[in-house]
Amino acid sequence: QVHLVESGGGLVHTGGSLRLSCSASGKIFWINDMGWYRQAPGKQRESVATISGSSHTNYADSVKGRFTISRDNEKNTMYLQMNSLKPEDTAVYYCNADISSSEFSRGDYWGQGTQVTVSS
Repeated sequence: QVHLVESGGGLVHTGGSLRLSCSASGKIFWINDMGWYRQAPGKQRESVATISGSSHTNYADSVKGRFTISRDNEKNTMYLQMNSLKPEDTAVYYCNADISSSEFSRGDYWGQGTQVTVSS
């Protein structure tokens, strides 16, 4: 079984920064693509940033230049550095990972989410 746990959320003022972490544990052979998603009240979940197994990154237009996604393969951990935060960044942030538990077993996993609130 594989588990993803997010941490680092909280309450900040506009213009502030937060760093989210997502740690994977359990039977892990290799972590393929990883990503951060967010869901604001009354809205659909949306992609924020993704990072491939070779560390190729993609960002939503709304966060380009402010957020940075990274990963540490030795620690099975992904990060999201969020700078210049805006009230519209307020949401529950979820991590997602495509994880191979063996050469023949692969699954898509989600964390439980961490709340980010940006006050104006």
